[in-house]
Amino acid sequence: MKKTLGVIAAVVLLSACGERPQTASTGKPGSEPFKGTGSAFVESGWKPGDKASWESHMKARSQYGQNDNSRMN
Repeated sequence: MKKTLGVIAAVVLLSACGERPQTASTGKPGSEPFKGTGSAFVESGWKPGDKASWESHMKARSQYGQNDNSRMN
């Protein structure tokens, strides 16, 4: 009886150690991010599939939207 409870406890404790696959992806594996997700909710001025526009928007976003140094003024 003690052995069975020990085995059950070990199984329950070790089951939390497993990593589940993360399947909440917005695109196909290996696809380029500038091709878009097929969603209608995109930033204005960007067209899915336009790599130059994607890079321009990402550069502006990282420079002004997420740069704390530019907010210090």
